[in-house]
Amino acid sequence: MRFTSHFRIAHGEFNHLPRLLWFIFVIGSISVQAQSIEQVLRERVNSERNQTSIVVAVVDEKGTRFFSYGKTAKQPHAGNSNENTVFEIGSLTKVFTGILLAEAVKRGEVRLEDSISKHLPENVTSPKYNGKEITLLHLISHTSGLPFKPDNLSPNDYENPYAQYTVKQMYEFLAKYQLTHEPGSDFAYSNLGVGLLGHILSLRANTTYENLVETRILKPLGMNDTAITLTPRMKANLAVGYNEDGDQTSNWDLPTLAGAGALRSTAADMARFISANLGFTTTSISPSLAEAQKLVWVIKQPSKTILWHGGSTGGYLSFVAIDTAQKKGVFVATNSQDSIDDIGFHIIDNSSPLKQIAEAKKQITLSEEILERYVGEYHLSTLNLTFTISRKGQRLFLQQAGQAKFGLFPEKETEFFLRVVDASITFTKDEDGKVNGLILHQKGDHPGKRVK
Repeated sequence: MRFTSHFRIAHGEFNHLPRLLWFIFVIGSISVQAQSIEQVLRERVNSERNQTSIVVAVVDEKGTRFFSYGKTAKQPHAGNSNENTVFEIGSLTKVFTGILLAEAVKRGEVRLEDSISKHLPENVTSPKYNGKEITLLHLISHTSGLPFKPDNLSPNDYENPYAQYTVKQMYEFLAKYQLTHEPGSDFAYSNLGVGLLGHILSLRANTTYENLVETRILKPLGMNDTAITLTPRMKANLAVGYNEDGDQTSNWDLPTLAGAGALRSTAADMARFISANLGFTTTSISPSLAEAQKLVWVIKQPSKTILWHGGSTGGYLSFVAIDTAQKKGVFVATNSQDSIDDIGFHIIDNSSPLKQIAEAKKQITLSEEILERYVGEYHLSTLNLTFTISRKGQRLFLQQAGQAKFGLFPEKETEFFLRVVDASITFTKDEDGKVNGLILHQKGDHPGKRVK
């Protein structure tokens, strides 16, 4: 699961950010490559504001090599991350759902051209546009016309936003949703669409998504440390996830939309997955792996041979890519929200640049008495937004109604920055020194008046 601009995380995975944020080689030898990757990981973890650890797997005709730097958690006793460390892989799960679709087609259970209504219960109403129905191919290719997420997804816990969403709610959404264009005519990344596909494939096989992916993909590929429900071994090796503010956050559960992002895995297992996709290992599902490469992987432009996908949940980011011509693949994972896509792209194609690491802003400490002066509600009339500023101990938080909270970090007594995006807040005072407003600095300056 990740956010692409205007602040959609790099591939539009589990986008739970508020409107505020929308606004706003071929290398000569293995030893040189190894040295370069290790150096990149060390510099990134030591330099980034929130980075905790990064793990990399590189697979080619010479075999598999692992690289890692950093800890599984920020606690002093935490161990080093390695190829057996478990990360949530978010929307990389969509690649597995694409393989399940290809496998179901091979087995004669479904056809790509099947309408979703053919495989949903008879009492479920499916959206249409001028009589044209959504097909399974539309779901996996993000051309169904369904939105990124259903509008009746209203989480009680923003740290685990999909946990309480039910099949009944999904069916209710489908029954009332009006498509705005013909299915197949436009691309729009949709967690709902691929999650629905996983649900349909599970219904067709008369089992759960978790059991389906285990029996049809994970066991044939020998991926014993990949699952939705953590085994004791996986639980012991699970890295702690950290959110955009660098705070520990909860793991995600997606009981209804599992096919969109519920899997957890390791670099060792993902190396096995890459090896199978490159044809280094042959299994009963090899034809489905090849077919899924046409359905769900993203083609890196202008290259026609590099396929990739990214993943993001609240505390983890992941990336996988394969070069079908050069017979090379890479997996990268981190237990933070600092992007690692550039590392993966650079390893698979050394002409792809690494990002410039911005110097971290320096945070100062303010007393709770000073912070309390800023607590209240502020309305930005030019953006028609209302922010609530709250305090917990020596931390301020910014929140838009119905959205998650994000930390505000002080640079000066009245100046605060956000870590989640490149934005800052300046609090203003009246002539008596009382806080009467704020200014949001993001793509310009946007004043807001204190209303409570």
